[in-house]
Amino acid sequence: MSMGTESRSPGTDQLDTWEDQEMVVNIGGVRHVLYGDVLNRYPESRLAKLLNCSGYEAIFALCDDYDPSKGEFYFDRDPDSFKCVMDAYYFGEIHMKKGVCPICFKNELDFWKIEVDFLDECCKCLLGEKNEELEEIAKQVQLILADRGKSADSCWGKSQKFLWKLMEKPDSSCLARVVAVLSFLFILISSVVMCVSTIPDLQVTDEEGSPVEHPVLDCIETACIGWFTAEYVLRLMAAPNKLKFVLSFMNIIDVLTILPFYVSLILTTVGASLMELTNVQQAIQALRIMRIARIFKLARHSSGLQTLTYALKRSFKELGLLLMYLAVGIFVFSALGFTMEQSHPETLFKSIPQSFWWAIITMTTVGYGDIYPKTTLGKLNAAISFLCGIIAIALPIHPIINNFVRYYNKQKVLETAAKHELELMELNAKNGESGLSGKEHIDIVVTKTNSNSNLSLTNSLLNSYNDTFIPLLPEEKLHRNRLQSCK
Repeated sequence: MSMGTESRSPGTDQLDTWEDQEMVVNIGGVRHVLYGDVLNRYPESRLAKLLNCSGYEAIFALCDDYDPSKGEFYFDRDPDSFKCVMDAYYFGEIHMKKGVCPICFKNELDFWKIEVDFLDECCKCLLGEKNEELEEIAKQVQLILADRGKSADSCWGKSQKFLWKLMEKPDSSCLARVVAVLSFLFILISSVVMCVSTIPDLQVTDEEGSPVEHPVLDCIETACIGWFTAEYVLRLMAAPNKLKFVLSFMNIIDVLTILPFYVSLILTTVGASLMELTNVQQAIQALRIMRIARIFKLARHSSGLQTLTYALKRSFKELGLLLMYLAVGIFVFSALGFTMEQSHPETLFKSIPQSFWWAIITMTTVGYGDIYPKTTLGKLNAAISFLCGIIAIALPIHPIINNFVRYYNKQKVLETAAKHELELMELNAKNGESGLSGKEHIDIVVTKTNSNSNLSLTNSLLNSYNDTFIPLLPEEKLHRNRLQSCK
């Protein structure tokens, strides 16, 4: 018997069991006819509980409205998401439709009391990516709020926070921008000095006739090292977490750019008395080579270099495939080249390991010409090798570029989203509770439930401006909001 064909009143015998009967639900204006045997496959779900409950109070606790004359239950939810949710009852797995926000869909699953485990693996990946975005937005908002928050009561706490913003937050003030520009200029100047100092015409000779750096360039290098040292010490003093600061990759780079200068200075002053002068000079020369690491300091001031680094990290699989293709090709073509060139009396292929170098420069289309085939078969092998090299290099390039573009666009979106959340929070604080400053009402809570992270904004921001509110119950009843999109 269909519930839509006769009036039903809770509390009668018909409400005791609807196992073999039809159940009519209205989801956002779309009617669905469901069957009890299907719904009771998952008795903990909302529809199964509604099927077996009795009494108006129990019914209204599970749905938004109920029409006894039609036997129809009303839910102010997204009808498109509900169609996907019903797949769990019929097929035991759920696929999200294209264009549906994963977070909103998870909220729909929570409402219908369907486990996230029913999602297929591809949809779980989308949900994981969206949760990561929310976590990053929460972190960015928290960092901004931490900068806006009140300083510690002590004089040192205020000074430490001011110093940290001065050295690490170029956008915090004009003085911080000046410091960032100076740091960038010192990096460029030191890099140029390192290159120019190797020009023989600009070098001078010491007492023993050995070429050394020009004294002017040496003074510029010393000034740059002094700036780098002062910058690192000040940042270390102002760092909230000293251990995390010291172990940071970019800060390790900073140490590597500073350390060779002082080690060379120590070896120059006291090393000569402990070891031979030749060994001291070799050690100093080796340490001076480490100055090339200072070019990586530019990544602290360039979001583009940071994006490139992250894209390469996310492209380890593609890079691994590239290296594997090249390694297989290098081994095969170097062995073939060595074998084919043995018949020529003036062959340049002395061994297979030596042929590796020829295969590398051939497959990468560099072609120095120091080693080349002289036989007809060897030349044919070389032609095939560089054609295969072009294909092997070209195949993984497109995914790597996609990773770079995706992460770059994602960072822009996250920055905009974080600023937008702050604007909404401040606007809500001003409109909701006048007389108190907006900063006192800004709170970010990152809650993690079942390994899924959600960004929760207090001050009633859960009812965001883009939600459509359609009341179906009287004022004293619980209202629900329809979440049809994520903007």
